[in-house]
Amino acid sequence: MPRTLERVLAYLGDQPLSFEILAVDDGSSDSTAELVKRVAARDERVRLIREPHRGKGSAVRAGALVAAGRAVIFTDADLSHPDEELSRLPALLDNPAPLRGGAQVVIASREGTGAHRVGEPGYRHLMGRVFNLFVRLIAVPHVQDTQCGLKCFTREAARELFGGQTIEGFGFDVELLFLARKRDYRVIEVPITWRHVPASRVDPLRDTLRMLADVLRVRLNDLLGRYD
Repeated sequence: MPRTLERVLAYLGDQPLSFEILAVDDGSSDSTAELVKRVAARDERVRLIREPHRGKGSAVRAGALVAAGRAVIFTDADLSHPDEELSRLPALLDNPAPLRGGAQVVIASREGTGAHRVGEPGYRHLMGRVFNLFVRLIAVPHVQDTQCGLKCFTREAARELFGGQTIEGFGFDVELLFLARKRDYRVIEVPITWRHVPASRVDPLRDTLRMLADVLRVRLNDLLGRYD
């Protein structure tokens, strides 16, 4: 975590923009929170948010709803993408002033022309593609990669979409994109280079099954009018 924060601070500090970094701790039992506190003590642009353990979706929502920037971007702590994406994605949004062709939601994609996956085991890729086929059939058509851990929103879109989010686990990405489509936000995918991190805490089989259940829950919520 300290290396991640220092890397992000170094990169964003060289960009012509103001920023804040919100590190959300999802009820960890290790020294994560204390390590973030040490960095925050040296740099006021870093802030720790402590949450009880509910899931990744809950943690990301907590940060997104209090983020003060005109662009709200979330990424996984392992930083599996090049640093440049932290400034490239917000540049595609339609604020501070509407831009021709701008979007309200910009998501990184590990699929499509120009995307590269580095070091990912074949079985992980296969499971991801099967899951994505299910997502496209059930909830979010035409999106090639709903699960890449790098997404960017205008502040207004973040407030509305995360405010309507109900899923607290790994399936929250699908729900956010479903809501974005339902609210007529423009969503664009940006191909990136993504490096597999072996130390990931995600269990490929168990968590994929949970995400499949979450996708079905999104459709059920919609049928029951919970997103209206």
